[in-house]
Amino acid sequence: MKLTDDDFTLFGLPQRFAMDGAQLDERWRALQGQVHPDRHASQGPAAQRVAMQWSVRINEAYRRLKDPLARGAYLAGLRGAQLDLHANTAMPADFLVQQLQWREALDEAADVAAVEALGRDVEQHRRELFAELESALDDRGDARDAASRVRALMFVARFREDIDRRLEALGA
Repeated sequence: MKLTDDDFTLFGLPQRFAMDGAQLDERWRALQGQVHPDRHASQGPAAQRVAMQWSVRINEAYRRLKDPLARGAYLAGLRGAQLDLHANTAMPADFLVQQLQWREALDEAADVAAVEALGRDVEQHRRELFAELESALDDRGDARDAASRVRALMFVARFREDIDRRLEALGA
């Protein structure tokens, strides 16, 4: 085990988007048990610092692998896709049209029921995008398509936050 290992190697897991959450949790607990700084207290400050580095590295990897969007972005990057999230905002035309329709629907939603209905539609689309992301990464090995799905999912996540703020403003 090296600090520079990728997250999957660090956790002894295959480089796949599909993830067994219980297995990930189990591996995290086992790794943290091995490197926890308190276990190395008798070895002196240098050993504790190294243990702390390992603990931080394991926690960072765990958070990334636990979050499906972060895991997808990370895996696409490992497979050579340049996400370039700030500069590359290109999206397929049909996705952009969908976003405009959602924005208009949110602007026009007059009550909680309308906003909640939009939220259900967005959630369904989010689930479909995750299924497409899994297929791109695990079935087709298409990192470029996966990167596009990650960018779309990031937009959907931000839009979902707008829906939540609107529901809050409506008192829901």
